[in-house]
Amino acid sequence: QVQLVESGGGSVQAGGSLRLSCAASGYTYSSYYMGWFRQAPGKEREGVAAIRSDGYARYTDSVKGRFTISQDNVKNTLYLEMDNLKPEDTAMYYCAFNVGRIVGWVPLSAEQYYYWGQGTQVTVSS
Repeated sequence: QVQLVESGGGSVQAGGSLRLSCAASGYTYSSYYMGWFRQAPGKEREGVAAIRSDGYARYTDSVKGRFTISQDNVKNTLYLEMDNLKPEDTAMYYCAFNVGRIVGWVPLSAEQYYYWGQGTQVTVSS
C-alpha cells in the first residue's frame, strides 16, 4: 500500500517562497509518476506539476517559471519548490502517485492518479 505524507505548507506574503515535500513509502515499482495538485475552496482540483520516474516533468501554464518539481529517489521524496508566490496560489496542495510506464508525457489530470496524500495548506497574502 503506497502512503504519501505532505509537509511544508504555510502562510507567506506574495512574492515569497515555499518548498513542499511528499514522503512516499510502501512501493518498489521502478516505473511510476507523481504529481502535485491543488484545490481552492469552491474550485475543482487542479494539476500543478507532475514528474515521471525517469525525471520528465510537466507544469500547468500558470506556474511555469515559478514552480519546480523534483524527486529524490534515494529518500523517496517528491518536492515542489514554489517561488514568486501569488495570492491565487492559495489552496490545499496534494501529492499523488500512480504506477505505470508512460512515454512522451506525464498526466496532470487527477483521474490518472490512484494514491493521494492528505494535503498541506498554502496561503499567500497580498
